[in-house]
Amino acid sequence: MSELERLARLDGTEADPASVPVLRVRDVRKEFRGTVVLDGLDLDVPEHGVVVLIGASGSGKSTLLRCANLLEPISDGSIHLDGEHITDPRVDPDRVRRRIGMVFQSFNLFPHMSVLDNVTLAPRRVHRRDRAEAAERARELLDRVGLLEKADEYPDRLSGGQQQRVAIVRALVNSPRLLLLDEVTSALDPELVGEVLDLVRGLRDEGMTMLLATHEMGFARKVADTVCFLDGGRVLEQGPPEQVLGDPEQPRTRRFLQRIIDAGRL
Repeated sequence: MSELERLARLDGTEADPASVPVLRVRDVRKEFRGTVVLDGLDLDVPEHGVVVLIGASGSGKSTLLRCANLLEPISDGSIHLDGEHITDPRVDPDRVRRRIGMVFQSFNLFPHMSVLDNVTLAPRRVHRRDRAEAAERARELLDRVGLLEKADEYPDRLSGGQQQRVAIVRALVNSPRLLLLDEVTSALDPELVGEVLDLVRGLRDEGMTMLLATHEMGFARKVADTVCFLDGGRVLEQGPPEQVLGDPEQPRTRRFLQRIIDAGRL
């Protein structure tokens, strides 16, 4: 029995591949030195869907993304990518990460490498692509985000917004099944935020499946299909952005959003 069929049998449904989320998180628990960070969390990211995680610092948003990319082992529960149980200890994490792109808030570009070399490193080293083929794909993507002329520059010669766009291109170059974005605007000056958000909106319009954490409530409202409010390592409330951000049901969600409003960020 395939993993897809096994999951369907557990759910009591037929094994319809179209109905299986790209990412499925079930009862995931994560502890750090006895501190519970994720506490039985459930989450689905459907095909071509954009799920946005909001919540206070320490609510588990970044930890969830790192667990989904197998950068952190989970303590209990399971995570599935296209029906495959990727948190099974027997699974090769490097093989899984080839299907997932991740963008961090701090860019994580190699300062001693040009933009082009940063973008083509994984295709050449991990996917064993020919250098010319990898460079052609990288230049196509850099051109798409308006940075082709920066291909031979080094990261410290770029603005923060340009560096983050390069980081997104690096995550896209291998055509990932799922894109994870962790507070991709938090390290940027306010005037640079818009160019990165425009790029993410464009990816949404093209059907990229994404799970992202953000403190930009206006952005969440524009880009999300589903907004999930995390509190204490659990999804306390989820739904369309107009419901969760405009008329939340949970008192805890309302208090969180009121603080955002008071800070002028909604």
